[in-house]
Amino acid sequence: MSQTMPVVGTQMSANHQGLSNQVADQLVAYLEQIGIEFVFGAPGGAIEPLYNALARSASRGGIRHILARHDAGAAFMADGYARETGKIGVCCADSGPNATNLLTGVACAYDNGVPMLVITGQSEFHSNGYSQVMEDTSTGINVLGMFRHCTHYNSMISNPTQLEPKLIAALQRATRSPRGPVHLAITEDVLRSESSRSKSVYDLRSLLAPSSLMDEAAVQSLMVMIAEAHKVVLLVGGWCGEAIGSILQFATLKGATFVTTRDGRGLVSSYHPLFRGVFGSEGHQSAEEALNDESVDLILAVGTSMGEWGRYTNGNNTLNARLVHIDESEDHLARTPMARHHVRGRILSVFTQIIEQMSANSPDDNYEYGRRIVSEIRLATWLPEKMLNSPEKYVSNATPIKPQRLMGELSRLFPISTRYLASAGSSASWATHYLHPADRRLEERRRCGGERKRGPGRRGSEAGWLRVTTNFAPMGWAIGSAIGTAAANPNVPVVCIAGDGSVLMSGQEISVAVAERQTIIFVVMNDHALSMDKPNEGGHIAYNLPPTDYAMLARAMGAEAHTIRGPLDLARLNIKHICSRKGPTLLDVLVDPNEIPPINVHPSAVEGK
Repeated sequence: MSQTMPVVGTQMSANHQGLSNQVADQLVAYLEQIGIEFVFGAPGGAIEPLYNALARSASRGGIRHILARHDAGAAFMADGYARETGKIGVCCADSGPNATNLLTGVACAYDNGVPMLVITGQSEFHSNGYSQVMEDTSTGINVLGMFRHCTHYNSMISNPTQLEPKLIAALQRATRSPRGPVHLAITEDVLRSESSRSKSVYDLRSLLAPSSLMDEAAVQSLMVMIAEAHKVVLLVGGWCGEAIGSILQFATLKGATFVTTRDGRGLVSSYHPLFRGVFGSEGHQSAEEALNDESVDLILAVGTSMGEWGRYTNGNNTLNARLVHIDESEDHLARTPMARHHVRGRILSVFTQIIEQMSANSPDDNYEYGRRIVSEIRLATWLPEKMLNSPEKYVSNATPIKPQRLMGELSRLFPISTRYLASAGSSASWATHYLHPADRRLEERRRCGGERKRGPGRRGSEAGWLRVTTNFAPMGWAIGSAIGTAAANPNVPVVCIAGDGSVLMSGQEISVAVAERQTIIFVVMNDHALSMDKPNEGGHIAYNLPPTDYAMLARAMGAEAHTIRGPLDLARLNIKHICSRKGPTLLDVLVDPNEIPPINVHPSAVEGK
């Protein structure tokens, strides 16, 4: 195993002039050191010392707090911030019910591999066990025990000397594979305590530097398979963000087509000539055909947990014999015991080495062959419309507007730098299948591995242009996450696609976007229903929602709003104004209630077939 390991135990000197010497200030100083710009949360008694420290930080141009309207919204915002920046998202809450409110957002981050530091307040340690208001220790409502099931590190800090070792351990666990949230419950008396370190702190930047561990022997075996393969298909998962440029370059060099998982969808362009769609129950028939093509002799599954994928391949011995799983996570690799080969390591390192070896062995032949294959496919005018389940509805002029047409218009109207977030439920299904914005990222322009300078065609975010949740997928996630995304990157428009059910659950967070003057376009798919549940047997008693004027609701919170009944209403919008104004805009889109979300759209994905 070759590796580049961070230096452990490194210390640096830092004179925090003008700082209070409380433990809370020491904690904030560590967050400043690793480049955290925002903390999301809501104040309370036990967490008050942390808020005082954040106020001192903000007064000197440091970390700024963003006030959520609900604690779950704070966790969703930290999730969005982490996806956009690649940093750790930080959220905080007071003790008791405030902490339990965070749980849904933390569990979502846990199941989606989003690094997050969760800080909750605790009543003073000496008062535990005396039924204090909102006490949440083992002698009251054991919140610490609740967080144990949805975090990678979970501990109480009841003594000032515990802050540094526990904070460092937590942050390392948040950023090491498998990534995810960590939780520190800190008692109020500890946060107010005088810090024992006023002039020196550990250098967290070196302690949290990413590892380049890679299984060299497995990579060399894979190189032999690649050299012998005549036709390769890639399955790109959501954990490929850092390495997507190198993965696309490999696809070009080898002339390999690729498909994505639902959460990997936003990492690639719909217009890439080698792209064949999304695999899974909301995906495209073309993706399934690409993977089941009998002439394919090698399938590389990269950076994917193999959730839905595993259900469809476990019984397919022909597919398994061609499958190679490449991932940094042991948990992911453990789900493919049937695969032909496994490669564990940092995905960027793996593909950098593959590209370097391919270029060194026969640089001109490899590169020109790949370019020729791509050119031939490009001449065939590959367009995403060829993948759609109902292409005629993608251009329908019907009123109320078809959801398919809405996705097409959202793809066309907004600039290529736009971030799209789709909330859980039918919104994510429609976006996964029908949202196809133009995107310049067709390939890397370098010929061998390594980093290159970021240019206009390369996004800074590892999360891609479309963000969705998989597995643990709470309604309303996208609303809070859009706010975190916009805070992290105020220079691009953010489009949040949510159903009316999601807005009724978490719509109060729109007032945060108003207060922060964020350029977010909230697109409400309004069909007066929890539309994902319509096809269910009991749907007729449990999916109807009362008609609600969401445009009026948004205006009451201070947002700009428009009601959209058909394609002409969308055409009348001043998109340039919407994308340039400092403040959110809500589009209350009355969609055709008779359209069923594109779930299980291809026959072999339906259970029992």
